[in-house]
Amino acid sequence: MNVSSANVTAVGRDPDSFSKAVAKNVIVVVLGISINYINANLIHTFTKHQIFYMNPRYILFIHLVVNDMIQVMLTVILFVISYTVYRINVSLCCAFILLTLFTTENTPLNLACMAVECYIAICAPLHHVQICTIKRTLLLIGLIWTTTMFSVMSDLFITLATQPLDFFYSRVFCLRQTAFPGPLIIKKRDITYSVFLVIVWITIFYTYFRILFTAKTASKDAKKARNTILLHGFQLLLCMATYAAPQLLDVVRKWFVVNYTDSLFAFYVIVQILPRSISPIIYGIRDNTFRKYFKRYLLCKYTILHPKTTPT
Repeated sequence: MNVSSANVTAVGRDPDSFSKAVAKNVIVVVLGISINYINANLIHTFTKHQIFYMNPRYILFIHLVVNDMIQVMLTVILFVISYTVYRINVSLCCAFILLTLFTTENTPLNLACMAVECYIAICAPLHHVQICTIKRTLLLIGLIWTTTMFSVMSDLFITLATQPLDFFYSRVFCLRQTAFPGPLIIKKRDITYSVFLVIVWITIFYTYFRILFTAKTASKDAKKARNTILLHGFQLLLCMATYAAPQLLDVVRKWFVVNYTDSLFAFYVIVQILPRSISPIIYGIRDNTFRKYFKRYLLCKYTILHPKTTPT
């Protein structure tokens, strides 16, 4: 992860001024708290109504929301650390990076699974109940975590095998390449990300075009599912920028020499923060069923916090 790289002192450039550093940290913290506040309300709405946790679509959605909450919290912590503590213990850095990598790599796989569920619901509605069961959905989520575990934990095992014990007691600026150094890890990462890119994009394109053809002569629900997958594709495009982060950062370094620190900050917000703000829009706002219960919960909460008073 390059989430901490917005502080350019790590790469030998001039650091931000104090006022600019404070402004960037305030923006990131406010965005992180805002997104996680909305996501926490979505999770609360989900847990309070049985209709949601008996539906595979909403189970996949809430798994994505929980995943996003953890990812946002970790990346914001790493961002703030990069400007305050600066260098931390390698072992602690490894723990932060591993958890962040888990949640980051889970997201595109979860989006691909949600696209497949939409495809089955629209193109094979008679078989949807048999195929998309609660048990299979939970097994699918377990498979997502298992896949990312093999991808991520190999970084730790390679580092344990190649680095001396003293390395884990040293202090570093917390980045993926400093916590898990070594050319073998970089090669493994590039291969893994390329495979993920191909599999997920094939899934997104296939399900989108199948639903697109179905939507031409089908119901309003099919057209809405097509638009949902299109939003998934946009969200996925932003998430995939993380997979191409080293190449994109090289481009930023060459094109934006003067405003390099600001460009890195914009890159961080677009790649790490913005994709996590789309999930509530897709289901929390666009989905009629979830929106109905979500609005009811928010209205109830508002009434409790601001009760009407009758004149005496």
